[in-house]
Amino acid sequence: MAGRLMRAVVYEGYGGGAAKLKHVEVPIPPPKKDEVLLKMEATSVNPFDWTIQTGRMRPILPFKFPYIPGIDAAAEVIEVGEGVQNLKAGDKVVSVLSFGGGGGFSEYAVASKALTVKRPPEVSAAEGVGLPIAGGVGHYAVQLAKLGNAHVTVTCGARNADFLKSLGADEILDYNTAEGAAHKSPSGKTYDYVIHCATGIPFSTFEPNLSKNGKVIDLTPGPRTMLNFVFQNENLEYLIGLVKQGKLKTIMDSKYPLDKAEEAWAKSIEGHATGKIIVEH
Repeated sequence: MAGRLMRAVVYEGYGGGAAKLKHVEVPIPPPKKDEVLLKMEATSVNPFDWTIQTGRMRPILPFKFPYIPGIDAAAEVIEVGEGVQNLKAGDKVVSVLSFGGGGGFSEYAVASKALTVKRPPEVSAAEGVGLPIAGGVGHYAVQLAKLGNAHVTVTCGARNADFLKSLGADEILDYNTAEGAAHKSPSGKTYDYVIHCATGIPFSTFEPNLSKNGKVIDLTPGPRTMLNFVFQNENLEYLIGLVKQGKLKTIMDSKYPLDKAEEAWAKSIEGHATGKIIVEH
């Protein structure tokens, strides 16, 4: 496919939000050694994506401008590079694209074979693409914790209370109340684990509510989370298996076509999505 062009969405510098996204045509990237070329079916918009655009990740990310955002990928393998034996053309996959290079907001993208797993026919592109990167992570965390027979307390706005109860949450804290802002369990329980995925909340808020060996797992978008991110194929394969079995659901807030990617971007920045924001190709 050398020399052919593809549609893509890029931004050319820091800042500007959705207004600075541009629709362009760029060359289709060739797969290098240990890489696969993907025909994109869907990507998702995560807070991590537009955090890169704000400049909070500089000088680490992005590697260069113009930058094609999008880290999550659900796609079909079109071509494999040298050294790829576990994947072949025609395979449906879910992948984590390069943090530095991105590529999800384009018709084609390259991915490392080590960051790509096969997707069974029972799992749609939209269901699969929500799994790799934290964004809308809360609804997954509730379901996974309940699969592990944990007692789950969730903080959210009042509008999402019934939704989270339907996923299995045992207790709901409205973060607009004094009790919710303090993150104290209504039943007086302390927390063994806190999945921290909302910005602007200091550790000191959680500390009084932790059990003796309690831990805070910080998934808020930023340099620390990126540096601590370790992708393991077996973890993603496990999650895809749960979706296939109907034990884990990807809750979708909304879907947008690639030519309306800026609307999806703006929706994510607003911060009121319930579930994943999907961009379909």
